[in-house]
Amino acid sequence: MNRRFFNARMPRRRVLSVLLIGFLQCWLAGLVVADGGGGAKEISSARIVSQSVLTDELALAVARPEQVAALSQLARDDNFSAVSEAARDYPQLPVRGTAEAILQYRPTLVLFSDFSRPELVAQVKRSGVPVLVFDRYATLEDTYANLRRLGAAIDPAAKGKAEEVVAATQKRVAALEQKLAGRKIVKVIAPSTYGVIPGAGTNFQDLCEHAGAENLAATLGKMRGHTAPPAEQMLRWPVDRLVIAVPDNAQRPPFSEEIIARAVAPFRQVPPYKFMPSVREKRVALLQPWQMSCLSHLRVEAYEQLARQLHPEAFQE
Repeated sequence: MNRRFFNARMPRRRVLSVLLIGFLQCWLAGLVVADGGGGAKEISSARIVSQSVLTDELALAVARPEQVAALSQLARDDNFSAVSEAARDYPQLPVRGTAEAILQYRPTLVLFSDFSRPELVAQVKRSGVPVLVFDRYATLEDTYANLRRLGAAIDPAAKGKAEEVVAATQKRVAALEQKLAGRKIVKVIAPSTYGVIPGAGTNFQDLCEHAGAENLAATLGKMRGHTAPPAEQMLRWPVDRLVIAVPDNAQRPPFSEEIIARAVAPFRQVPPYKFMPSVREKRVALLQPWQMSCLSHLRVEAYEQLARQLHPEAFQE
């Protein structure tokens, strides 16, 4: 509609009134939503883009669906993501996505992990969009802090939701701790065909501490982080169980002999594992692939799945 049209067909005061009303309608539409009880409540205009699986899981836990503009490239991959099904309802960043790919969603907040590409983080920061980088996640307490940090950065509703998620997680952890009280600790390792295994200071160590297990790489191997294992020394470790990923993510406990055999098969060819009795005898505990690397509050599912296999007697009704 051009200026001549306004001048010819509509008084100037009327034009200004129409424009003002339109502006107010758009502004109010971004601030209020029906609360289901005939009233209205304030909502945030947040538009969140998440660039990592960790931040995907945090965002979907505390933000409202309309606040999530896009999730990471791995959000829908059930080998890595605990929220792969829910993630199908959201746009997904492309593989090796650029700053432009993120900024096209007009975010008001972008979430990264410290393993996100540094140059990508820097580029988004230079655009002026607020950024949160999560760099502590080894323990459950770190996870609680991450939920609270994100909730506070979004709005009061998200802050309250973060507290709800923390409380629910703490309740599950306490119930599991009660079941495992007094149980004999099971000695485990998490073998890998990539030449490293997890020691102290890793999410696997945290998993062991909550599932009634001892991570021998940390206690006997004195290892920290993900490092190359002491091959000869490992042959003397009293390994009760290997903790490894199930080969077919669709499978759930109890696992069949065929699934167990498939899970162990790669280690029957790799020293030093192929010489270990635990490998030959297929003494394993299987987790879903995403559970082996989960860094969010959803790791509690891994605690429970591992504990049920290491201490089945504690879960008998």
